Amino acid sequence: MTARSLRDHGIVLAVAVLVVALSLATDTFLSPGNLVNLLDQAVVVGLLACGMTVCVICGVFDLSASAVLAVSAIVAVLVTERAGVPAGYAAAVVTGGLLGTLNGVVVVLSRVHSFIATLALSIVHRGLALVITGGAIVYPGAARLESFQSLSWPTVLGGITASSLLLVTVAVVTSLLLARTTFGRRVYAVGGNPTAAWLSGIGVRSVQVGAFAISGLCAGLAGLVLAARGGSAQPDMGTLLELTAIAATVIGGTSILGGQGAIWRGMVGVLILTLIGNGFNLLGWNSTYRPVVEGLLILAAVSVDHALRARRS
Repeated sequence: MTARSLRDHGIVLAVAVLVVALSLATDTFLSPGNLVNLLDQAVVVGLLACGMTVCVICGVFDLSASAVLAVSAIVAVLVTERAGVPAGYAAAVVTGGLLGTLNGVVVVLSRVHSFIATLALSIVHRGLALVITGGAIVYPGAARLESFQSLSWPTVLGGITASSLLLVTVAVVTSLLLARTTFGRRVYAVGGNPTAAWLSGIGVRSVQVGAFAISGLCAGLAGLVLAARGGSAQPDMGTLLELTAIAATVIGGTSILGGQGAIWRGMVGVLILTLIGNGFNLLGWNSTYRPVVEGLLILAAVSVDHALRARRS
């Protein structure tokens, strides 16, 4: 079995084992209500993971994603209150895209490692969220609250929520972007070897800015979903979710060193983490131990990636 085949089949097998184990251990896991809830639980981290996967493949990290999420959610609520729901939704996406682009520009111009630069920018964005709201929770207003929460409504497709369909759409679009476009091929090239990519005429900096912009757009959508669910937004919402998104990306098999990976891998990683959380709830296990399990999974995924790379070299 090749290294690629081992990585592919390994994560699919892990999902299959979890599904079978939970199906046998509980009577409610395969119920339609739980499956719909399972998909809905994966939406926010899944959206972040789509953007994070693009960044990791490109060889950069975006530790500001959850802060961008919070600012975008706040902007969505404030604009909705003044200009209506469509304008609020659009404002969240635009805000996420602009902040993501700003992150990329700062990283490429400062030449500071993206891990450190986006960590600093996350503090800046959180501060911006505090300035905008004054530290308070913001609401869209009673007259527009119901329509603002439409993303969390069930649809005619078996009760699957609109936000779940949004995740599927974003995953498909980003997958096609990476697999079928010139930009996608350049993302892999830059992540695999930025020097070789530059020598071949690829604008490394512009590709990296583009990766951050996509991450920002995904974070803006994730913030919109969170705000729609709660009918409000606040400066500390979504804290540290970017780490969960990175974990899902790595667990799914995207190389932490860049140049290798796929959106579907990130989605499988999100599914594994969601299944673990769902299993803890259904089985009544102490959720205190959940981070331990997730941490061991991340360590195992990185170790496997390192071993496979070493075997190929």
